[in-house]
Amino acid sequence: MPSAALPSRFTELVAEFHALPPADRLQLLAELGDELPELPAHLRSHPLERVTECQSPLSVLALVEGEGSAAVVRLHFAAPPHAPVTRGFAGVLHATLDGAPAGEVLALPADATASFGLEGVVSPLRLRGFAALLARVQRQVAAGTAG
Repeated sequence: MPSAALPSRFTELVAEFHALPPADRLQLLAELGDELPELPAHLRSHPLERVTECQSPLSVLALVEGEGSAAVVRLHFAAPPHAPVTRGFAGVLHATLDGAPAGEVLALPADATASFGLEGVVSPLRLRGFAALLARVQRQVAAGTAG
């Protein structure tokens, strides 16, 4: 996948993952999950979309702030602390896409999550959940920019 199609923070994190041996990639994923901010109090009653493809409970809310080329994405997640891989996936997207221009988020290829080199580190079922999480974010961003 050409890195030119990916936001810079995304490609930088992909490079960090690939600089590590596969066994250490899981640790980085868990660390990103540990850094995931809690859902802000004002959004706790807001409906979040559940990502049913994830093995552990995970919900996402992608908000678009601004309009046109100035529109940026704000990502919010709800994931239990006892689900480090699931939280890690949310942490990856938060670290790379929160505050990114909406157009960059929408331009990500559907298989962008595969670029982190997590095959063989986590199960294929979990990887499908990661891809589904990105798809939910993109769908919410598309809805937020539609009008």
